[in-house]
Amino acid sequence: MFKGSIVALITPFKEGLIDKNSLKRLIEFHIENDTDAIVVAGTTGESATLTFSEHEDLIRMAVEFADRRIPIIAGTGANATHEAVSMTKFAEKVGADASLQIVPYYNKPTQEGIYQHFKAIAEETNLPLILYNIPSRTGVDMLPETFARLFSDFANIIGIKEATGNVARVSEIISLTNPDVVVLSGDDALTLPMMSVGAKGVISVANNIVPKDIAKMCNLALEGKFDEARKIHDYYWKLFNVLFIETNPIPVKTAAYLMGLIDDGELRLPLYHMSKNNEEKLKKTLKEYGLIK
Repeated sequence: MFKGSIVALITPFKEGLIDKNSLKRLIEFHIENDTDAIVVAGTTGESATLTFSEHEDLIRMAVEFADRRIPIIAGTGANATHEAVSMTKFAEKVGADASLQIVPYYNKPTQEGIYQHFKAIAEETNLPLILYNIPSRTGVDMLPETFARLFSDFANIIGIKEATGNVARVSEIISLTNPDVVVLSGDDALTLPMMSVGAKGVISVANNIVPKDIAKMCNLALEGKFDEARKIHDYYWKLFNVLFIETNPIPVKTAAYLMGLIDDGELRLPLYHMSKNNEEKLKKTLKEYGLIK
């Protein structure tokens, strides 16, 4: 269930509120375009600026709109363990299929603290848990040995979104666990390299706007057809990069708005709209791919 092309879904806002109509359209768009699963309330979904009630509403709406046609992975991590436990239990109650759990940010816990954090969550839910390691945002790196310990000790910890930018991490994690562990790329530009050494797919930003081709690339890689998959990787290389010319999700949300996928490109402060220069670069690239006129 949790492999292939998984979208790190943007959260559409309109006049300061979650735009329910755009959210529903986005979920239909991904169902129609071969996305394998949807992550809601992740980093790309601006989870850090959602209120607690919005966070719950977003998960509830996503589950409702998906209606079991596509798995919903709820971003329910937090830097306070009790908050992560509470939100994860809520996601399980409303019918989410899994949870994405970020390594606690800002606190800079030790490796033992990270272990105890995820242990506390795993013991309070039956949901499959995918851990999320992104040191550039959290300030701390969960080492492969720590993940392997968690994977061994808790049956519902099934995998990791690995966003260190280090392809070798995939091989290290597999060597410490087993080939069935769900390692997912956290970087579109590294999806194919990571899958070539055993990753199962990606939690993708680019999938927000080109889902069918990202899904095709992942499926080809899972089938071992890496020459064909590389053609898609090479084709979208420029797009992968332009989507990160400013802090994610600013460029991809702007792109989704320009493409008419959402009604408003509104971002929550402290995220702010793109600089004129970078927006022109984004528009130029989208036009080159035929995504806008």
